[in-house]
Amino acid sequence: MSTLDSSVDVLRELPEENEPVKADHLDCPPPDDSQAEPPLRVMALHALLYCERLFYLEEVEEIRVADAAVYAGRRLHVEAVSPDDETPEQRSLEVSSERWGLFGKVDAVRRRDGAWVAIEHKRGRCRRDGDGHPQPWRSDRIQAVAYAVLLEEGLAEPVPQARVRYHADGVTAFVEIDEAARRDLHAAVQRARELRRSTMRPPVAENENLCPRCSLALVCLPEEERLAHEEFAIHPEPLPEGEGGGVKHEPPRLFPARREQQTLHIVSPRAHLGRSGAALLLTNEDEKQKIPVEQIDSVVVHGYGQVSTQAIHLCAQHGVAVQWFTMGGKFAAGTASSPGRVQQRIRQYTGLADPAMRLGLARRLVEAKIETQRRYVLRASRDEVAYRAWCRPRLDQVRGVLADVPKAESAATLLGLEGTAARAYFDCLRVLIDSGLPEELRPDGRNRRPPRDRFNCLLSFGYALLQSLVHRALLAVGLEPALGFYHQPRTAAPPLVLDLMELFRTLLWDIPLIGSLNRGQWDPAADFSVTPGQVWLSDAGRRKAIELFEQRLTESYQHPHTGQSLSYARIVELEARLLEKEWTGCPGLFARLRLR
Repeated sequence: MSTLDSSVDVLRELPEENEPVKADHLDCPPPDDSQAEPPLRVMALHALLYCERLFYLEEVEEIRVADAAVYAGRRLHVEAVSPDDETPEQRSLEVSSERWGLFGKVDAVRRRDGAWVAIEHKRGRCRRDGDGHPQPWRSDRIQAVAYAVLLEEGLAEPVPQARVRYHADGVTAFVEIDEAARRDLHAAVQRARELRRSTMRPPVAENENLCPRCSLALVCLPEEERLAHEEFAIHPEPLPEGEGGGVKHEPPRLFPARREQQTLHIVSPRAHLGRSGAALLLTNEDEKQKIPVEQIDSVVVHGYGQVSTQAIHLCAQHGVAVQWFTMGGKFAAGTASSPGRVQQRIRQYTGLADPAMRLGLARRLVEAKIETQRRYVLRASRDEVAYRAWCRPRLDQVRGVLADVPKAESAATLLGLEGTAARAYFDCLRVLIDSGLPEELRPDGRNRRPPRDRFNCLLSFGYALLQSLVHRALLAVGLEPALGFYHQPRTAAPPLVLDLMELFRTLLWDIPLIGSLNRGQWDPAADFSVTPGQVWLSDAGRRKAIELFEQRLTESYQHPHTGQSLSYARIVELEARLLEKEWTGCPGLFARLRLR
């Protein structure tokens, strides 16, 4: 039975201009297998007619992103009023049909000329025909048709017309509910079911003008795929003339250059994070800070700070990851903010079950890491004499390793080559340090678990922050962190997190750390807690390290694939999404990142 039945009495109480005219339904047979399929949202048909990949991401992979345009549309549906006041509207009416296998919520229903009319409200502008008359867009039309058909079935009365109100133009487009409209609806439902059974994402939309307005462009990365296939063409709209008299052209929107939110780090053991409405309330001693949840992309608790259940629920509702670290900087646990994503995980499992794919990705990853380390030593060597005496023979060894990486036949061989290059790299770091640095802070090889000197303490803490960032990025993209292609699952750290970290260790922590050491920003006494056999950061040292890491994430770098200058925080997410494209039809984009 239709969910509309409970609303019929309410509708019948609305004023009528004329008595309803009884008529038989215009009928187009609903899809034959409607009983065997789970129902579809009417909004899903709107997405289908807009872009088939958008439909697949939302309905099959369950990836939905509410951007500013989506929130504005929701407000419009609450605030919109009828363009005339002849008949009041019944607002936000739920409708469904087992015959069609559809359900949804029509914006408004009203009585006009003795018949019911389904009304949709849209923020944007309408399409115009050759004579300039307002017409609905294809996606808006199928949505209006679906609502009218469901309304007709629920009322057992004809609904001969639907209307789409375009508020940017202040006009209404009319949609006739005839046999052609029902056939189009039937075809859309059938196509939606075909895509829902598929395990492969549809290709990006041929019309690239659809992509900048899409809320899932950051997930789909259509322009990055077009670049990869050398099918990218710019068809910009001319902008007003600039000061020089020429015509400016708006470049296509690729991956956004900067993240819009920030990470909230809780360092004090007396801090408490609670909830106040739609905001997070941070209390520390007698100080309180209220932070809108929309401004936060993640919460990281270092040590013994407390987070209330209510705050965790608010974070989960808004996709904000919460992570906990031990006092020593070891990742302890975290919340996942990407439920579902079954098809994404299936494709990841299938792709990474291929030994050839795993080995190919591992080769590229190791090559990128070692080449970045080599270039950094070459660029940052301060003392030419020391470089010739100490670094040159080690870098010659690294070049030999780089020549062997493409020929490696297994992950074990790559691990050996990476280890050889890492020993040479860490040996060279001493040449990059200013001679005036206190001896306690100078590097002397690599040690960890636990770190036994101050330099390695700083390295380990920064790598833990990087692990946290990469873990969040993978979960946000929808990948399974436990299934990697290079590292083996021997520790508590998920292998895919360790894999992706290799791209960024030098870029996001080694470089800023050595720069801060050379600037004299670290106090050997105040910033560290030294105990027999291990060294930890003090509270002051942790705050300083977090500030250094977060500052690095705001700095920009030109990504080699897109040629676009992005913040490092965005580059981490972009690389995670490019990694997924290795098994979703657009390989070869991952791990091109190098230090120039």
